Amino acid sequence: MAVEEEGLRVFQSVKIKIGEAKNIPPYPGPNRMRDCFCTVNLDQEEVFRTKIVEKSLCPFYGEDFYCEIPRSFRHLSFYIFDRDVFRRDSSIGKVAVKKEDLQKYHGKDTWFQLQPVSADSEVQGKVHLELRLSEVITDSGVISHLTMLECQGLPIVNGQCDPYAAVSLLGPSRSDVKKTKVKRKTNNPQFEEVFYFEVMRPLSYTKRHFDVEEEDVDKLVLRVDLWNASNLKFGDEFLGGVRVPLRVLGQDGVHDAWYFLQPRENGGKSVKVEELGSLRLNIVYTEDHVFPSEHYTPLRDLLLSSANVGPVSASTAHILGEVCREKQEAAIPLVRLFLHYSKIVPFISAIAHAEVNRTQDPNTIFRGNSLTSKCIDETMKLAGMHYLQVTLKPIIDEICTEHKPCEIDPVKLKESENLETNRENLRHYVDRIFNVITTSGVRCPTVMCDIFFSLRESAATRFEVDQDVRYTAVSSFIFLRFFAPAILSPNLFHLRPHHPDPATSRTLTLISKTIQTLGSLAKSKSASFKESYMAAFYDYFNEQKYADAVKNFLDLISTSGQWDQKSIETPIMLKEGFMIKRAQGRNRFGIKNFKKRWFRLTNHELTYHKTKGEGALCSIPIENILAVERLEEESFKMKNMFQVIQPERVLYIQANNCVEARDWIDILTKVSQCNRKRLSTYHPSAYLNGHWLCCKLSADTEPGCTPCTGSLPANIQLDVKHWHGEACGSNFVIDDPQETYKTLKQIISAVQTLERQHTKYKRDKFKKTKIGSQEHPIGDSFQCYIRQQSESSTYSI
Repeated sequence: MAVEEEGLRVFQSVKIKIGEAKNIPPYPGPNRMRDCFCTVNLDQEEVFRTKIVEKSLCPFYGEDFYCEIPRSFRHLSFYIFDRDVFRRDSSIGKVAVKKEDLQKYHGKDTWFQLQPVSADSEVQGKVHLELRLSEVITDSGVISHLTMLECQGLPIVNGQCDPYAAVSLLGPSRSDVKKTKVKRKTNNPQFEEVFYFEVMRPLSYTKRHFDVEEEDVDKLVLRVDLWNASNLKFGDEFLGGVRVPLRVLGQDGVHDAWYFLQPRENGGKSVKVEELGSLRLNIVYTEDHVFPSEHYTPLRDLLLSSANVGPVSASTAHILGEVCREKQEAAIPLVRLFLHYSKIVPFISAIAHAEVNRTQDPNTIFRGNSLTSKCIDETMKLAGMHYLQVTLKPIIDEICTEHKPCEIDPVKLKESENLETNRENLRHYVDRIFNVITTSGVRCPTVMCDIFFSLRESAATRFEVDQDVRYTAVSSFIFLRFFAPAILSPNLFHLRPHHPDPATSRTLTLISKTIQTLGSLAKSKSASFKESYMAAFYDYFNEQKYADAVKNFLDLISTSGQWDQKSIETPIMLKEGFMIKRAQGRNRFGIKNFKKRWFRLTNHELTYHKTKGEGALCSIPIENILAVERLEEESFKMKNMFQVIQPERVLYIQANNCVEARDWIDILTKVSQCNRKRLSTYHPSAYLNGHWLCCKLSADTEPGCTPCTGSLPANIQLDVKHWHGEACGSNFVIDDPQETYKTLKQIISAVQTLERQHTKYKRDKFKKTKIGSQEHPIGDSFQCYIRQQSESSTYSI
């Protein structure tokens, strides 16, 4: 997802591996062990939670989490909690990494000491203040007044935020505190309140010569603390504060600025850090700055014409892909671009055909990590995710919940387990998964079928003698790189929310290895296993019917064409969970309030229920979804809202956090993107009080005022920096030197133009940047940002 900035969009993503914690303090009781879990937070908003590791003071999680960050943030935080069945989960410690410090730990396994968790240190949000020295002179001094304007991004505390501000002027013999009114149910309060403070005159004051001496003002500090009004006996919760010395007023006596809220001094608990334990993390944070699309038109046109360039090795996409040491880095933007413009099939067909012609042995076809292989992998990942979920999710869920023993290695067998029983359990699961895969061909996405058709034809033409190469060329992708990895790590393919427990993970590993071998159509299958117990187990499947089923499946998915999926699919659950929805107003005089409902999305419909397991209160067929878009926060003063637009009405929904909202928007968009009546425009705000809040039009049937974004891939972006940065030292195939040189000149020209625009943008932004503006509040990372921008005033190619 993108964070908008003036003139460009900023795409942020983070990939985290939560390893293990160690030396967690024991529980103060007879049972000293703890049941711990870890959460990932953007500031104080939880976006992910690991499974609970029971009875351990050194819990191992081994979970991966990836998300595209849809908003700005100050800290990426991790909290360790102890589950307590009798009361609310208690926090043990936290790790908070400032956004500007994330690059220090990029891709490294790092042990972080857990810090104390205190309400006084859990701070987010910013405040807008205006200070002024009045010209009104009293008998004892002059009047200084503060206008408490507004705050943004305050945290939600115990499901609510009722903020107020306490304002005081700190100095010798001063202790008076003034408070604003409480603003109910908002974390973006508008205060607009003015407070007056008298600044003491100097002793040398005479009515004829009055002047506020600088040293007197320097002694005074304005303090603003934000609090959440609480009805609980424990008192109000501290939300953060700022201290502003009056010397900022300067000669003109006026200061208007935004400030990041800061923790209260000495607010943490008196706990030694080393007593809380530590947490091992691997964090990869990326941030891409992307101009509006017209800036990339020359390079985009060069890339899109690649399939038509002969030879394809002289094309822009092939050259830029080959000069990357990590082919995955090139494949991701290339595939997204070609998919968006419906040109992925001719491009992959061209580079695959060239690779097949360079292959000497049919047994090694598409076995390397080439640009072709990585592009097909990425295409299957994007186009085939829905297909993967529909095919595998039900049986994977069953395996993960049943916990049947399936260990067939005699060395690892537990004393309470029976080898034959385990073999039968494993054989049953392999048969089930093999059958759902080989009977799923009619659901394979058309774009994947077209690519497999091209692979089969190229392989069969190149190796006419080998009758099996037309199958192995396709099976090396659909089994080896698609189904087998998804079975092995279902959490990485959104088939399960968490990494399976060790026993289930072992079961999935054995299933994945067997399915991979079944799909490979190897001549000597038993020999493909290093372990004797796996070779013996595979004898169960050494029958011709399995090979025939694989070939029939591969024939079907390597035939170009598509089917009416709904007529052949059974409803498969894709995503479910509690969210808050606003009544759709079916009854003319019904109350349009907000209620918590259990939402369930299948490949056929979106439904919501009063609770999980009950009958549906409402059903929205997938074909009735015209668009799925975010809803501006101003509509209902609620965060993380989105709208499901239907022909007759709009359903407004609030997700639990910003990442969950993005996930729902993403999957709803994917399952409905082929609907014929999809909208091209929408209203970003709600229809309330007889008009649309965004465009003020009165008719609820008015066409949208903003172009839809849901149909576009969220991050079609071209990172040209690493391409030209590595080109000089790379070797790649040159079939036609003259055509390749011509293309290279065009690439360099396009990239140089882009870099000049980047450099100009950075310089202009640095000149226009105002410390204390709403975009760049005082505090936290801004000084670091200014330093970095001033240091990178030029960029060379």
